[in-house]
Amino acid sequence: MAYLTLFLTSFAAATLLPAYSEILLGTLVSQNYPLFWLWFWATMGNTLGSVVNGLIGRQVDRFKHKRWFPVSELQLHKARNRFNRYGQWSLLLGWLPIGGDALTLVGGIMRVPWLNFVVLVGIGKGLRYAFVIWVVLTASG
Repeated sequence: MAYLTLFLTSFAAATLLPAYSEILLGTLVSQNYPLFWLWFWATMGNTLGSVVNGLIGRQVDRFKHKRWFPVSELQLHKARNRFNRYGQWSLLLGWLPIGGDALTLVGGIMRVPWLNFVVLVGIGKGLRYAFVIWVVLTASG
């Protein structure tokens, strides 16, 4: 049950929903759950949550002219230009607490090939969770 909760929390944390998977991960690390499986399920959930952002991004052009759409054409243009400046490699930063979700959304808007998207986002998310585990282990000495 702990792994499923970690997966779902990590998934939610990658979307625009307010969730903090690092806190749950740290708690489970301190309870001596196997580290690999904690890292694996947190990384999988967070990466798949970012895939949802990418899917939403791929639908932006269908809805951008609707009155209710929350982003202006100018904002979309600026986001595309910023993404083009750094390219798909910027998806390695999809783990950032501020801007990471938006980056994966723009990755979808820019139609980054799915394999590249998942691999780059997954590497970034996996490194972030490995760092969280390392910090918890180091702090508990």
